[in-house]
Amino acid sequence: MNQHYSKNNQIVTDRHISFFQTFGYLAFPGLIRDCIDDIIEAFEEVWQQQGHTHSGVPHDGSKRSCIVPFPDQHPRLCQLLDDPRIDAIASTLLGDDYNFMPSDGNYYAGNTGWHSDGGNSDILHIKIAYYLDPLSRETGSVRVIPGSHHFGDQYADSLSKDLGNSQGVWEIDGSQVPAQALETEPGDVVVFNHKTKHASFGGGGWRRMFTMNLCQRYPESRVQELRDYLNGVARFWVDRAYGQIMMETAGSKRMRHLEQVMANDGHIAELSRQAREDMDEPSRG
Repeated sequence: MNQHYSKNNQIVTDRHISFFQTFGYLAFPGLIRDCIDDIIEAFEEVWQQQGHTHSGVPHDGSKRSCIVPFPDQHPRLCQLLDDPRIDAIASTLLGDDYNFMPSDGNYYAGNTGWHSDGGNSDILHIKIAYYLDPLSRETGSVRVIPGSHHFGDQYADSLSKDLGNSQGVWEIDGSQVPAQALETEPGDVVVFNHKTKHASFGGGGWRRMFTMNLCQRYPESRVQELRDYLNGVARFWVDRAYGQIMMETAGSKRMRHLEQVMANDGHIAELSRQAREDMDEPSRG
């Protein structure tokens, strides 16, 4: 899967689709290298506007700091949703009418244990991840367990059951679990199914990364499931699923990927109000 891409290359081939369906992830080395300097500058501008804090708490490298929604905070990051290369990945895996979903920007710190980002739905959700620092297996690159997204399969289900107790079950710690390390350079793009088990180990306290979460459009008969999914955004103390810049700068093509969520996020404000009463700070992930 290690190849480089130019504007004239087909981004997602039948081979990519088969690989993704079988193993649950894809890597696109150098896919956005031509604009990565602008992306990093925009990332830093968003964090500078926040004072490099997590809701007012300065990031000191000891724990993750997180902003949701994140790409929505800067016009240049919003434009990634319009980028033909990103759109090609999303459209091929999810259909032309895919939804953009609330997405995060982070300064990561330390290890991130094995987990899936979701798994309760047959609606396909994916994460497009942008890692803005060179990362190796030993310095915090994302690791994935190929095939772990096949929930209901004996292999995937035993991983779900035992990964949290790898020492007790297999006498190995999380960093020793057999996995594929997706070592990255700025400009690379990584994609994985939300169900795919992933983790990182050995990284420093200022690892820059942001995501674009996307999913298949929900059938109209199942929009309550979408609303239920969006409930989770309230823990970040936001009133809408998207930021104003994302919505205000959207042309008709981008709006197609926003419209279903925008029509079904009206309940988030009240849930966020309740979260502010119950939580000391917005969620860090």
